[in-house]
Amino acid sequence: MNPAFLESSEIIDWQTLSIRQLADELGQQSDGELDVARRTFEWVRDNIQHSVDFGRTELTCRASDVLLKLTGYCYANNHLLAALLRANGIPAGFCYQRLTIDGDRPPHCLHGLNAVYLSDHGWYRIDARGNKDGVNAEFTPPTERLAFSTLHDGEYDFPEIWPEPMPIIVQSLQNASSVQALATCLPDMPINEMLEIGNSSVTTPIIRCS
Repeated sequence: MNPAFLESSEIIDWQTLSIRQLADELGQQSDGELDVARRTFEWVRDNIQHSVDFGRTELTCRASDVLLKLTGYCYANNHLLAALLRANGIPAGFCYQRLTIDGDRPPHCLHGLNAVYLSDHGWYRIDARGNKDGVNAEFTPPTERLAFSTLHDGEYDFPEIWPEPMPIIVQSLQNASSVQALATCLPDMPINEMLEIGNSSVTTPIIRCS
């Protein structure tokens, strides 16, 4: 396993005391790796309020800030989920979909989710953005139960698993003036550009879902 999927970093700061404490608590409540991963996914999904769904005003990006504020966009929520998993020694990375924002027509935006490496199943994708009417993401390996499907023109399910969030995601979260401002200008990237990044990556050790 590539050690990059276990590392602590500026954004995935799992060595922060608050994250380690929660990870320890979730680990102590669990029976083995699979149960730790399930409990961690469900904790983030059910306790971190999606910024837009709940009308929150705090913009978060770093995993420890998401835990402190208990809110974030999908991208920020999966930063926390990866941090908690890594704190318990479970490899975790980042995946992206390109989705329409409303209905079946442009504009589009990138949507963030996670992949977790499970000993009995390999890489398994999960989406802790938070359930609501029409969204029902679950932890049911080996079957994926994601929040969204890619059904419409211009949508795409990217196969890469990144050890760190994509720079465009971090920049969007850190540079936006407010939750509302980001909602009107969500990060997006044409499919061919995303694929070129995945195919040409040298410094970022990405892998692909099987």
